[in-house]
Amino acid sequence: MKAGIVGLGLIGGSMAKAYKEAGHQVYAADIDSAILEMSMLAGVSDGVLNEKTLPECELIILCLYPKASVKWLEDNAQYIAKTAMVIDCCGVKREVCAPCFEIAAKYGFTYAGGHPMAGLQHSGYKYSRSNLFKGASMIIVPPSYEDIELLQRIKDILAPAQFGRITISNADEHDRMIAFTSQMAHVVSNAYIKSPTAKSHRGFSAGSYKDLTRVAKLNEVMWTELFLENADNLVSELDGLIASITAYRNAIDCGDAATLQELLAEGRRCKEEVDR
Repeated sequence: MKAGIVGLGLIGGSMAKAYKEAGHQVYAADIDSAILEMSMLAGVSDGVLNEKTLPECELIILCLYPKASVKWLEDNAQYIAKTAMVIDCCGVKREVCAPCFEIAAKYGFTYAGGHPMAGLQHSGYKYSRSNLFKGASMIIVPPSYEDIELLQRIKDILAPAQFGRITISNADEHDRMIAFTSQMAHVVSNAYIKSPTAKSHRGFSAGSYKDLTRVAKLNEVMWTELFLENADNLVSELDGLIASITAYRNAIDCGDAATLQELLAEGRRCKEEVDR
C-alpha cells in the first residue's frame, strides 16, 4: 500500500512510522521542510506527498488542525484517486466531517472522519513512535453506517496502526462525548496547575497530582481551536462540573459533614458504576 500522511506532528509522525514499519510506502507533507527532510533521511517517509505522488496513494491520513485539514483537502482533492480512502485525525468532527463529506462526494473518493484516542503530554515529530496507537480506540465517522464492506475496508486499511478497537459514531455524538472524555479533562488540568501552591509541591505530591496535571502541558494553539469548535458541548460539561464543585465547596465551607459524605459517596458510586 502507498499511504500519504499530511502533517508530521505526534499523530502524523506516529502514523508514518507505523505504516512504514508494517512494510508500506509512505509519502509525507509538512509545512516544516526540516521535519520532512528528517523523516526521509530516517527512512520513515519515501518521498514528498504532492500532486505527483497523491494520485498513487490508496490511503491519505490528514493529521492537521481541523480548519487546516479541510483546507488541505479542498486544495488537493483534484489529485486524489477515486479509489482512495481519506481519513482525518482531528479532535472534533462536526466542523471537519460536513465539509469533507461534500468534497469527497464532489471528487468521487471516499472520506471518513477519524479520531485516534491516543496521545502524549508532549507534541511534535520527535516524540512520535510507531506503536503509539497499539491497543487504542479509533473513532470513525463513516459516510454510511449500513455499508458493511466499507466499514471492513476502513478496518483493514487502518490495520498497520494496530488499533485495539474501532468505534463507529456520528459527528454529533463524537463531539458530545469528547467534550467530557478529553476536552474538559484538559481544561481542568490546565486550570488546576495554576494554583500558587503548585510551585512548592515537590515532596508533597504523588500519583493524584501527577494524574491530574499530566495534560496541563498542552498545545494551546491546537486546543483553543478544538475547544471553540466544540464550545456548546464543552460549556455544557463545564457548567455541570462547576455546579458539582460548588456543592462540595459549600459543604466544606459550612462544615456540613453529612452533605459532604453523601457527595463523596455519590462520586464513588458513579465511578464504580462506569467501571463495570
